[in-house]
Amino acid sequence: MAGCVSRVELSVTCRSLLDRDLGSRSDPLCVVLHDAGGGRWIELDRTERIKNCQNPEFCKKLVVDYYFEKVQKLKFGVYDIDNKSFDLNDDDYLGGIECTLGQVVSSSVFTRPLELRQGKLAGKGTITVSAEEIKDTRVLCLEIEARNLDKKDLLGKSDPFLEFYKQNDAGMWQLVYRSEVVIKNNLNPCWRKISAPLQTFCGGDFNKPIKVQCADHDSDGSHDLIGTFETNLTELQKAGDGSAVEFECIHPEKKQKKKSYKNSGIIRIKSCKIETEYSFLDYVMGGCQINFTVGVDFTGSNGDPKSPDSLHYISPDGINEYLIAIWSVGSVVQDYDADKLFPAFGFGAQVPPSWQVSHEFALNFNPSNPYCQGIQGIVDAYRQILPQIRLYGPTNFSPIINHVARFAAHSAQQGTASQYFILLIITDGEITDLDQTRQAIVNASKLPMSIIIVGVGEADFKTMEFLDGDNGVLKSLTGEPAARDIVQFVPFRQFKNAPREALSQMVLAEVPKQLVSYYKWQGWPPVKPPEIKKM
Repeated sequence: MAGCVSRVELSVTCRSLLDRDLGSRSDPLCVVLHDAGGGRWIELDRTERIKNCQNPEFCKKLVVDYYFEKVQKLKFGVYDIDNKSFDLNDDDYLGGIECTLGQVVSSSVFTRPLELRQGKLAGKGTITVSAEEIKDTRVLCLEIEARNLDKKDLLGKSDPFLEFYKQNDAGMWQLVYRSEVVIKNNLNPCWRKISAPLQTFCGGDFNKPIKVQCADHDSDGSHDLIGTFETNLTELQKAGDGSAVEFECIHPEKKQKKKSYKNSGIIRIKSCKIETEYSFLDYVMGGCQINFTVGVDFTGSNGDPKSPDSLHYISPDGINEYLIAIWSVGSVVQDYDADKLFPAFGFGAQVPPSWQVSHEFALNFNPSNPYCQGIQGIVDAYRQILPQIRLYGPTNFSPIINHVARFAAHSAQQGTASQYFILLIITDGEITDLDQTRQAIVNASKLPMSIIIVGVGEADFKTMEFLDGDNGVLKSLTGEPAARDIVQFVPFRQFKNAPREALSQMVLAEVPKQLVSYYKWQGWPPVKPPEIKKM
């Protein structure tokens, strides 16, 4: 596979978008997809949603790997988001374009009319995309507060938020950061800590002009300017160790009209730090081993393995859905494990010689050494054990999650980014011990581990989707929230006719982010950190 030349971040703005909402303007979001071949498009990234806006300037940058030697076909789609679901199929399409990444990176400004379909323009809507190479992995962290901001609302105080702009090579101001939280009804706000790539903020140039704008948020999108000031990173860095840097927030029109005008408030930079943000590859190349464990569902609902209707039935060509899932995920993960020894367990079956139901038995029937040699070793152990056990029940996940969590907890005590654990659970149905599983996942979210669940067969997998925290933070029965989202659930049926690598790409897509988020949360650098190249 070709090595990635570099990463680029894409800035997106749109003008004159179609208006799909009754009584208000559209709430746009932009998504970028890449051509995966065979007419399939796979999402790479998406921007934030901006409320009530027909001319959005998206703050979140779209990050794409750039390969010089590949024609990388991209599709940008703009949608009006009116619900909380991640799926865009139930949202109004405001238009899109198809282009190549080469076209974007070779243009200083790439603007195209939006189309609803080929040849059908989306009104007067346009999209502008500009690219910038990411050369610097450092992160700028700012703590900011304000005093005595101007009151902008008739019935209350202002709802202030901040926007940061950098000056591009053409001298134009480009939005690089918008504070997440609008602080309601407060003229002396203290904003949540700001954390953004240094590259995004100033391209690594500490003297590059930065414009900071403070505005009063209005739900209809017509935000009122409170004031603005210009600075650079060299000035901002004077903040820290108890001494803040202060800037007068100036409203240009008020300054022009009133001779007695002083300012519209004071913005105080309490702290300005530059930290290094490590990537997944930094950790892996720095010595982090990824440990892979498999848990296989042998409950009775799978059906008798001798029957062709069973999910455990091995077809004449030697496969079933369980084996395909093991191969697909394992073949990717095994490259990151030096010894290629993988523990593999079954659950929900009666096992010899006592024929008691077990929720955590070694596939090789060796509890003191449950390791299989390579992915082929797991497959061989699975095939050998099938005729020797009785499928039974119930479907309990918590024992095997807790088993892997014990190893992850032992590794975490070392206080280094040396080992990360991935548990693949393949199952055909609903969980019996849901409350215990929720608690096990919440506990595991504080450890260096991720859980992948592949659902085989045609069952209703609503509970699995609940465990996958995409629609809100998973909580234990006592209300304790998960520290991180560590569960990824995928129903196998969605991939029956897709190339085998499509399943592994989907289920493993979140793992790099989950690994990085854990070590960042702990404040642990790679065992062997990369050398920082001076800009």
